[in-house]
Amino acid sequence: MPKNQFRHVTNWVFDLDHTLYPPENKLFCQIENKMTRYIMNHLDLDADTANRLRYRYWKTYGTTLAGLMKEHLIDPAPFLWEVHQIDFSVLEPSPFLGAAIVALPGRKIVYTNGTIAYAKKALQKLQINDVFDAIYGVESAGYSPKPERKAFEKVFSLDKTNTENAAMFEDDQRNLIIPKKLGMRTVLVTPAYETALTHVDFITSDLTAFLRQIV
Repeated sequence: MPKNQFRHVTNWVFDLDHTLYPPENKLFCQIENKMTRYIMNHLDLDADTANRLRYRYWKTYGTTLAGLMKEHLIDPAPFLWEVHQIDFSVLEPSPFLGAAIVALPGRKIVYTNGTIAYAKKALQKLQINDVFDAIYGVESAGYSPKPERKAFEKVFSLDKTNTENAAMFEDDQRNLIIPKKLGMRTVLVTPAYETALTHVDFITSDLTAFLRQIV
């Protein structure tokens, strides 16, 4: 039973996008469109080429920003500010999810490849901002993104996370590889069927229901 596998957990780490809210909200689609537009404007590319580059950098480096920094020396701060100027009204309050997270024993944090400011706005709209003890963004790791090991190590060091007594919830399997190696329970949150790799302990399409099972 999942509950038995989480009895030792006192540190709970949650991704944000497509983890604490579902993909159908289309919030992150706005960010992807903003990133494509940024690439078009700054690299003088047409929309199709810019979109393909955005996706390739995400696939190769973990985030589009990481690719732009590595290959084009893009300043991360203006980029992150611009791509997060979006409409948060597509998010709806999630009181049941909030209650399920509150019921978890121990410390709860959000760790996103977005910015802290962006995460705060999203969590406020979801009305679950007060259930977390801390929020960490890509800037917390010096702009190194998940799935890089040094990014996890930096954030977990800042938060004093005991990874042997921790669990990580993510929508991207790549971002669970290092947490698993660090001794964490790993949960993939996805509405679609996916074959779990060895670094994924559990898969759920309903985070709220899953959390209720393990308390």
